[in-house]
Amino acid sequence: MSTFALLFLLIFFGGVITTFMVSGSVSFFLYQVVYFLNPDNRWWSAHIPGISYSFAAGLLMLVCLAVGYRKYTAQAPWKQQPLFKWILALLALYYVVGLWAINPEVHSQFVFDLTKLMVIALVAYKLVHTPRLLDGALWSYLVGATYIGYLATVTGRNSGNRVEGIGLVDSPDANGVASALVPAAALLMYYAWMGNYKVKIICVFCGALIANGLVLINSRGAFLGVVAGAGLFLMHMVFSRHQKKGQRAMAILIIFCGISGALYMADDGFWERMRTLQNVEYESGSGAGRINYWVAALEVARDNPGGLGVQGFNAVSTVYLPPEVLAGNEYKSVHSVWFQGLTEVGWIGLALFLAALLSLFRLSRKAKRWLLSIDDNASYFKLLSLECALIGYLAAASFINQFRAEILYWMMTLLAIGINVYYLQRVDARQKNPKLASGKSGTLKPPQYARERSA
Repeated sequence: MSTFALLFLLIFFGGVITTFMVSGSVSFFLYQVVYFLNPDNRWWSAHIPGISYSFAAGLLMLVCLAVGYRKYTAQAPWKQQPLFKWILALLALYYVVGLWAINPEVHSQFVFDLTKLMVIALVAYKLVHTPRLLDGALWSYLVGATYIGYLATVTGRNSGNRVEGIGLVDSPDANGVASALVPAAALLMYYAWMGNYKVKIICVFCGALIANGLVLINSRGAFLGVVAGAGLFLMHMVFSRHQKKGQRAMAILIIFCGISGALYMADDGFWERMRTLQNVEYESGSGAGRINYWVAALEVARDNPGGLGVQGFNAVSTVYLPPEVLAGNEYKSVHSVWFQGLTEVGWIGLALFLAALLSLFRLSRKAKRWLLSIDDNASYFKLLSLECALIGYLAAASFINQFRAEILYWMMTLLAIGINVYYLQRVDARQKNPKLASGKSGTLKPPQYARERSA
């Protein structure tokens, strides 16, 4: 048995045991790690039993929720998050669109996968109901992203100037893998800033592998996503009125280290590919070529306002794209999360997705304002890092099809969890027992929250 196969089995069965002995929330951490390890498609898969480990981890999550439903619901009720009603409405719309989907078999398969993803998001929201557990979920993601960075490093560019063949279950191509790494930038910045020296060392190690993976995969969308998410977080660190000692100095250090690391890792192939972003006319391989797909997507939506179902645009691309863009291919993708949603579930579906994001960011803004009012800057920047992680992913996904991607809904759920544990729970505790408020700033310190913060 290979070392990787043995390590995976130890992680999986160790996670199962820990779930039953320590906390049901560990089942979600296990699900995250399994997603990134993707055992069915790795070279060491021949050395492990042929079962669906992702399904097993998801089923374990459902069992944990069923056993402790009352406890979890008391800490994380779904009704407090408008996000979930919008994404469930979006899921229902996918089933409706199936009635006229242009490729009903493909549509049904992907909608079934989307249903499982929505269930995972709903269950994870309840299981991860404390600040400490949120950290566990974030680090599970970061460990998984680091593994992908390591895998890209040891594999090297094996398809022209890119790395192929290290895909995830729902993102088999290079662009999808790269987009899954984008949120790590903002999250690692937060932990490197707020953590002790051991955490800082771990962040540097993880960041180096992830950054090298991004350079080797060579995705232009992922590059823009990192710039958007990490850049926004750094701007807040530098220019925010809510500062703590050494904050600007740390931000400047991060910027210096980031630029130095990028210049060291980036090779000629990376910069050559990034320079194609400057092309404003269509050329083979140019980033601007995606505009042709987006214009075509608007024409598809004009003719089919209710959407064409999953891969509907692909099926009709030859009708809407000129021959020079098709380049002999009969099956073109729309290359954008926004236009993918538009062509799959129409204007109503896109509106539901935008409403989900808007409701999430509005509640997050309200939570951040409340945290600042009680002088809890650490929690404020934690929520900000989660926001920037999601924004970075959305920026990257604007250039690839990720409307039904796991990481997208993970990031939305993790931000919702952050809002719950740092804002909703604490406000609810204050309303039930005003004596829990203490200190000059009126900082809320219910017993459970205090234990989690000190752990």
